[in-house]
Amino acid sequence: QVQLVESGGGLVQAGGSLRLSCAASGSIFSLNAMGWYRQAPGKQRELVATITSGNTTTYPDSVKGRFTVSRDNGKNTVYLQMNSLKPEDTAVYYCNAEGVGVVYGVLRTNRPFNAWGQGTLVTVSS
Repeated sequence: QVQLVESGGGLVQAGGSLRLSCAASGSIFSLNAMGWYRQAPGKQRELVATITSGNTTTYPDSVKGRFTVSRDNGKNTVYLQMNSLKPEDTAVYYCNAEGVGVVYGVLRTNRPFNAWGQGTLVTVSS
């Protein structure tokens, strides 16, 4: 079972910064694309950032220039550095990762996965 554990959420004033971390654990053969999504109260979940295994990143206009996604492949961890936070950034932030895991049973097999973290709350006060 592949699990994603998020940390770094909390309360911050407008203009402040937070750094979110998401560590993937379990029997992982490889991690491919990873990303962050968020869901604000009364709104649908939206993409915040994605990063490929080749470190190609994407951001929506709402966070472009303020948020930076990065990854540490040795630690199976993806980060989201959030600067110049605004009240509208308030949301539950979810980590996502897709890749290939290893299953140990009678035979060792590889199995693709798409995992989500439990979410971490980011609250930005005005």
